[in-house]
Amino acid sequence: MNRHFVTFTSLTALVLVCAAFTSVASAQDDVQFVARPPLRIIAGPFFPGPPPSAETPGSIACVYQLVKQTKGCSIKTSTMLPTGGVGAIALVDAFDNPRAVSDMQAFTKQFGIKKYSFKQVYATGVKPQYNAQWAVEEALDIEMAVAMAPKAKIYLVEAATNNNGDLYFAEQVAAKLVAKAGGGVISNSWQGSEYSGELSDEKTYFSHPGIVYFASSGDGGYMHTGFPAVAASVVAAGGTEILRDSNGDFANEIYWSGGGSGLSVYEPRPAYQNIIKSIVGSQRGVPDFSAVATNVTLYDGSWFVVAGTSISSPLLAGIVDAAASKASSTKAELTQIYKDYANKVTYKAEFRDIVIPSPCKKGWDFCDGVGSVLTYKGK
Repeated sequence: MNRHFVTFTSLTALVLVCAAFTSVASAQDDVQFVARPPLRIIAGPFFPGPPPSAETPGSIACVYQLVKQTKGCSIKTSTMLPTGGVGAIALVDAFDNPRAVSDMQAFTKQFGIKKYSFKQVYATGVKPQYNAQWAVEEALDIEMAVAMAPKAKIYLVEAATNNNGDLYFAEQVAAKLVAKAGGGVISNSWQGSEYSGELSDEKTYFSHPGIVYFASSGDGGYMHTGFPAVAASVVAAGGTEILRDSNGDFANEIYWSGGGSGLSVYEPRPAYQNIIKSIVGSQRGVPDFSAVATNVTLYDGSWFVVAGTSISSPLLAGIVDAAASKASSTKAELTQIYKDYANKVTYKAEFRDIVIPSPCKKGWDFCDGVGSVLTYKGK
């Protein structure tokens, strides 16, 4: 691995601040980052159940047309859940959540998910230290994944710490688990700053046959992003906001102002983005596509309402897994996404184009990529 040290934050944390830059003999930068807390908690805790105005697995599935539609896709009446899932979903996080199993049990019981497969894995074989902020992140990841793909084999892979060496080691452990399960997806709800050695590390840690990698695009806002979301071998998951009318019915979906986006400093434009070269130029642009990233229900010992693209990465990973497309790689997945984007009829059927607020525009843009997910088609 390159001589480069990064302390990553889980993504809903993002604006990473550079603390120091020191030249080393290899001409690489030795960089230490200071991060904000890893998850934005909007409200909570709530007892004895989820707050009535926060999005649930059923309301999200209805809005994205993954289940039989109910009128208005209201939070109160949308209780039907996705039932799919193939292969495995590995969720890579840092530190330990000692409540992971009980959190999953409480969440699935609340929303009527009766059968699922879940395993908590310590990447090094030794239980990591407890970290309250990362524990909330981990609860979110496993709950979004099981909500969208209850039949998948879900693994929470806990890295020893949030430095890049430990997280990258956990990536390798996750890849072995997914490969053993016959393929699937890996989701990363964390991010660090870009660095000159990322192209090499991308090939080593974020590229494996039979696996589609996802990463949150960040919470730094418009035209701010980082690694690994900018990697060409990773699906960059952007963030949106679901708007509801006075009756609680779905009214619209807009760009969530915290959602990270932008152009990579080091990653060149991959071939699948040639169709948008007039927008991104010679560099990799993110996000690729998006999902809700605010006002979502979470259980971690009690009920909360949360925000962040940490929601959209495991959510989209679960949807893609449940689509049962079994893409051979991230490249294959994104090649299909951008191919369908090029067809106006197919694009309209498979994605919701987000055009509000400014600077969002029709078609691919730095707000939401090609749009938010609609149906399982093309995923």
